[in-house]
Amino acid sequence: MMTPENNALILFDGVCILCNSAVQLILKNDTKNHFVFTSLQSDAAKEILLQYATKKNSRDSIVYIENKKLYEGSTAVLKIGTKLNWKFKWLYAGYLLPLKLRDTIYYWIAKNRYKWFGKRDTCYIPTEKEKRKFL
Repeated sequence: MMTPENNALILFDGVCILCNSAVQLILKNDTKNHFVFTSLQSDAAKEILLQYATKKNSRDSIVYIENKKLYEGSTAVLKIGTKLNWKFKWLYAGYLLPLKLRDTIYYWIAKNRYKWFGKRDTCYIPTEKEKRKFL
């Protein structure tokens, strides 16, 4: 299984409340219909991730796949943000920060996300309208 044609794929932690909120924000602001989603806990995500050699722990990161390239951490967030509507174009400024600094901040938040924002018992269930956007 690969990224659906003409779409970029976002893999997210389906039990993380912060991650689910981010997915809902992306869905609301993806005016050009760029993205499709699946949770990192899904069989689809496991199959997709087998196709990529990744040094980082993908379970602690949002994963973004576009044009057969995998992005994690702060780079994934910035790439996603710059595809959203005009309100998110300011995210380009994030590229001015060194990658090591960006990822240090990102992974600090990721490490503490359950403690700060909470965790669900089950993965996010899309609405009927959203289902076409999920694998």
